[in-house]
Amino acid sequence: MLVTPMKLARQTSALLLWAATLSRGLFAQQLPSSPDKFQLRGVELRYVLPEPLFDNAHDAEPIKALYVNAWAFGSSKLAHLVRLADSTEINAFVVDIKDDTGCLLYPSEVKVAQEIGATKCVRTRDVQSRLDTLRAHDIYAIARIVVAKDPLLAERRPKWSVQNRDGSGLWRDRIGIAWVDAYNDSVWIYAAQLAAEAVRLGFNEVQFDYVRFPDEPKEAMAQAVFAARKHGETQREGVQAGIAILTHRIQPLGVPVSFDIFGLTSSATGDLGIGQVWEDFVTVADVVLPMVYPSHYYRGSYGIAWPNGEPYRIVRNALSEALERSRPLARAATIRPFLQAFTLGRRKPRYTPHEIREQIRAAEELGIDTWVLWNPRSVYQRDSLRPYRDQIAIVPGDTQ
Repeated sequence: MLVTPMKLARQTSALLLWAATLSRGLFAQQLPSSPDKFQLRGVELRYVLPEPLFDNAHDAEPIKALYVNAWAFGSSKLAHLVRLADSTEINAFVVDIKDDTGCLLYPSEVKVAQEIGATKCVRTRDVQSRLDTLRAHDIYAIARIVVAKDPLLAERRPKWSVQNRDGSGLWRDRIGIAWVDAYNDSVWIYAAQLAAEAVRLGFNEVQFDYVRFPDEPKEAMAQAVFAARKHGETQREGVQAGIAILTHRIQPLGVPVSFDIFGLTSSATGDLGIGQVWEDFVTVADVVLPMVYPSHYYRGSYGIAWPNGEPYRIVRNALSEALERSRPLARAATIRPFLQAFTLGRRKPRYTPHEIREQIRAAEELGIDTWVLWNPRSVYQRDSLRPYRDQIAIVPGDTQ
């Protein structure tokens, strides 16, 4: 296989990004008075920050990724997506390890996964060879793990789950899905165990999604009982404790830890009723991924009557707020937005390459050169992406 200069750069970029993120340290932004201790729910824990290997994070190639669902990763569709990456600017895939069904990508050795049957609905049994394919094509592999929206875990571990106030059993959201209790430490530990396993398999980064409480109307949430909630504990504090568990357990593995969060967290003054506050994430994570999908913004957001029809303006405004929110912090996570690569709603526009490129343009104009495209079906339009071009050496004195 011919290795071009750019391909050679791609081969080293994952190592550089991994090493460079260690220089920040997952707890470096909010160190306690003692450098080797911190408190979690009143319990004193100890940790050791790794020594940085590199301090030149800017030298790493910016991650430009596609979301790849478990079905696509485990099927012949993966070959098409790899070819797409080979011929465009894409250099990373975000792959579902555990999606919002609770099923896993591959047969897991994690005890809880085996006990609840999460290994009986796996999407592929040759995960290692597929990861080898990504590595051979210099594609950075990110393991996505859904945390609180796990109906399989909720059904099989009811004591870990949100209960209905009337005593009828599990509480369910508007579409009948049971959720696990985000106040319960065991929920977060399970996610961390799966993440550690993914790293051992060869994933370069772990990304946690649904790190929050259900986004349901107040009347529906009034019927929800969170048995693991400590007296006086808020949703924000529950999420803070959860992400502390994740970062503390993944930190020693030497890979970046990233979180998907609502795009509105960058402008909200509260926790959006789901426990997410911008500063709580960006001060402990290596990367935060605000989901700034224009179709998800309310009419009138940023003074725009029809947000879905103004992808450039919505993304530009949302990310400007995100940057402004992070600016006062001594150290803040990299912002890598999730951008909309799907069409939603009866009212157009259909999201063509133009709408997708407009979102990318908005990010890049703000200096954000890393992003992920999201399409739930993992279908992407080649014209949405810049074509891949090899670097050309310029000979001094050559004016052509």
